[in-house]
Amino acid sequence: MFIDLNNYMLQGEPDQKERGYIWHTAIGLQQTDSLKTSDYLIATANRNINGEITLAEAQTLIDSYYEEKPVSSDDKSRTMEADKVSARVSLLLAEKAFSFSPIEYITIHRRLFEGIYKFAGKIRDYNISKKEWVLNGETVYYAGAESIRDTLEYDFTREKDFNYKNLALKSAVEHIAGFTSGLWQIHAFGEGNTRTTAVFLIKYLRTFGFDVSNDIFAENAWFFRNALVRANYRNLKQGINATQEYLDCFFANLLLGEKNILKNRDLRIKINPGVPVNVPVNVPVKINTTQEKVLAALRNNPNSTTKHLAAQVGVSDKTVKRALAVLKSIGLIERTGSDKTGYWIIIG
Repeated sequence: MFIDLNNYMLQGEPDQKERGYIWHTAIGLQQTDSLKTSDYLIATANRNINGEITLAEAQTLIDSYYEEKPVSSDDKSRTMEADKVSARVSLLLAEKAFSFSPIEYITIHRRLFEGIYKFAGKIRDYNISKKEWVLNGETVYYAGAESIRDTLEYDFTREKDFNYKNLALKSAVEHIAGFTSGLWQIHAFGEGNTRTTAVFLIKYLRTFGFDVSNDIFAENAWFFRNALVRANYRNLKQGINATQEYLDCFFANLLLGEKNILKNRDLRIKINPGVPVNVPVNVPVKINTTQEKVLAALRNNPNSTTKHLAAQVGVSDKTVKRALAVLKSIGLIERTGSDKTGYWIIIG
């Protein structure tokens, strides 16, 4: 029996535009765990985007770079993780092969984190909790270790059996958002759940005909994670209900071309006497021209130092420090890490 190879398409290297989208998304997804990539990763990504090297060669270069440059601190270790995982996300997103199954989901985790986490590709056998900024330090209740496999099988089977026929597009998108929320809430792995879920989701969306070739994921990765948190957190004593509305807004922008405003500060729970804490308190925030320029500069480079910002905006170091203090006090930015090795998170 002979196979007609003319009926098959061999997978090749994506074109330049697709490579740019893939890398932008891969790098942006590291924000879900507050990770930042190195200048070397950016330079390597640009070489691939410009067609100088393949994606596989880019990954080899990143791996070799860290083999020759041993990691000696936690900050460098986090940068190494961001670089290696970004390269691996790019490879996975470039591949067209996909199987909707728990095995595929687990395999994606293994391929992303092999050599980084000892438990890469392994279902956790212990219970976990994680303090969340958006919950003011509270945690989502994740699936118990003993029920993870059964819960995964149940969610995948239910989604596979769901009938999308004759369903309005917006309703279908909201259903996919709900499936994504449930999958993430299981938190099947010790670390890397959001990035694994995001990669799996993008590949799953392609089976529906969605291209997802825009900047929504890359530029709103942290919002995506916070929206997942809010969709799975409730505290009836405090009057807080789980809500999928933020996740629906994200998906509507991603897949339907809507222009919903995605601001992380709107997701943060607010506990005020007499005010329903599950309803965002949207108070207009006014900032002056200097503060606007500082905020814009931080969006372009969250690693900017005070001196760098002062030179870029054209004001003194003291003026920049005052602007940063104001932006931080009104909840538009937040500092993570030390003054020397940390960076700014843009909330608003």
